[in-house]
Amino acid sequence: MTEGSWQVFQLDDLLENVEGSEPRFFEFLRVPSLSCAVYRLPAGAKDMQAPHLEDEVYMVIKGKARLRVADKEHEVRSGSILYVQATAEHSFFDIEEDLSLVAFFGASTPLWQE
Repeated sequence: MTEGSWQVFQLDDLLENVEGSEPRFFEFLRVPSLSCAVYRLPAGAKDMQAPHLEDEVYMVIKGKARLRVADKEHEVRSGSILYVQATAEHSFFDIEEDLSLVAFFGASTPLWQE
């Protein structure tokens, strides 16, 4: 739903856009200061991400995998919230259960000047 300066999204509706047996990414919001997407990696899939120019926060909706950021690894599962700094090398791997995430990307340029 769109209403002037605000929008409402339903997670179930968004996740329908990334169903299937292949990795899928669906951006559902882009404004100057933020973009948001749903991302799905089926069990056993390979995450082909490259570093981003924006800070990023992932919220794991369902699934189980590991996240590698630079040289550190972390187990992720439903309910995990992950922050990845801009330009950091990162990828999901050892995807044991279909992984569904919401990704929030910050602005690639400062929102304000000090």
